[in-house]
Amino acid sequence: MYSPELLELDQLFKVKEIDGYPSQLGHLISMLNYARITTFDAVKDLSISDLDFLIDEKANSIGMLLLHIASVEFDIQKETIENRALLEAEMECWEPALQLGELGRNNIRGHSIDFYIDQLAQVRKKTLEDFQKLDDSWLYIETDFWDNKKANNYFKWFHVLEDEINHRGQIRMIRKRIK
Repeated sequence: MYSPELLELDQLFKVKEIDGYPSQLGHLISMLNYARITTFDAVKDLSISDLDFLIDEKANSIGMLLLHIASVEFDIQKETIENRALLEAEMECWEPALQLGELGRNNIRGHSIDFYIDQLAQVRKKTLEDFQKLDDSWLYIETDFWDNKKANNYFKWFHVLEDEINHRGQIRMIRKRIK
């Protein structure tokens, strides 16, 4: 099971600085780590059938939501750190997870929990590597976001965090409905 190298379980409930990272980025990582470990706790021991379970024909599965969490973080990495949109090949790979709905239902199924955890871990590993190269002032750089509104990188990464927490709630609800 994934265990972020920066996650000290006895420090799980503390937003704090993290060695090797600027102060505010360390705080952000603390919150991202907490969200991730609680997401992993919500999906432990799920079978492929459980991960593919749909409440109804328009629903998202737990597997879809897990890959969506990874895709949002990947997309925001590219937007905020590499200052670019997803490349065509990246969009082909991630679009079902970004869009969810019918596209996701048709393309995201049949994977084990290890597949989803690996996807989430790979994306997070890259985030942590990239964050080491930045300073706290990077968090306040403003660029276009959603319908040409301005947002800073801090908000965009807050969105990564709140998106995961939101979908973790959906995951917990779906898990309760699995027959």
